[in-house]
Amino acid sequence: MIFPDEYKYIGVTDSLPEDTENNSIYFLTEYLIVEQQKEDGKKFSLYHVQKSGEGLIQKVESFEKLASENQIIEYDRKLNIKNRTLLIETAAKLCKGNINTVIFTGIDNHITFVHKPDISQILEIEVVDVTPPEPSWLSYIIDKLDESELFGDFTVKFSKNLINLKQFEGENTVFPCTVSGLRGKYLDSDTVTQDNPLLVGCEISKTIFELRFPELTYSQVNICPFNSDVFTPTKPFIARCCRSEKSGLTTINSVDGVVVHWGASEFDVAEAVKTLIQHIKNKD
Repeated sequence: MIFPDEYKYIGVTDSLPEDTENNSIYFLTEYLIVEQQKEDGKKFSLYHVQKSGEGLIQKVESFEKLASENQIIEYDRKLNIKNRTLLIETAAKLCKGNINTVIFTGIDNHITFVHKPDISQILEIEVVDVTPPEPSWLSYIIDKLDESELFGDFTVKFSKNLINLKQFEGENTVFPCTVSGLRGKYLDSDTVTQDNPLLVGCEISKTIFELRFPELTYSQVNICPFNSDVFTPTKPFIARCCRSEKSGLTTINSVDGVVVHWGASEFDVAEAVKTLIQHIKNKD
């Protein structure tokens, strides 16, 4: 796949100079789109530019054709061309048969292209959280940030792994907090008298339970991402933890992820996602 990092690396012209010996080009131009108006409509061809020299204007050494007129189509509406995931996925749907390149025009009228789109280059991050409440806070924030296209330049998409705590409801189940609305008892408001309840919570819940009800035996379903009984990561992830000192990059099951505090803000979540993406890219 060829998808320039910035549209500043792309030049547009109405003809390709035949004489490269005396031809020069702007130093940032790595790709050249030749756009011509013909009887059957607008046609494009795409070239990679080899150049040499120093300064703003450099000498052209050669043009390598990447795609011909019958291999290129132009997308029919303007998009945010900083949203790399959107453009790759859109191009992948359009590249059928001979077509291997899609040209996009941005909202600001700048132009870019995707040549031989490869959706495997999109990094998938798993959003791990529990419900209820619904929606979960972490998935709600991620949805809003993603809808705003804040992560567009990162070539990333999100999937959700939401653990439904309703599966553990019962008269003898203890949950951490009343706001969940789950059927059972709550550590923050109820007194537990029946022996051997099922505690659904993390290490903090375990500690609180043992401090409040030292005489009771119990079993536990651990929902902490670091020691979870209900989640084992298989791909890069973002999760929440109630212990702020555990926030940041982490590795669970040999998989890279990032953890934010239980009450993380939109800014905290955005920064955490950025940190995870940069960490993964640096490893590559």
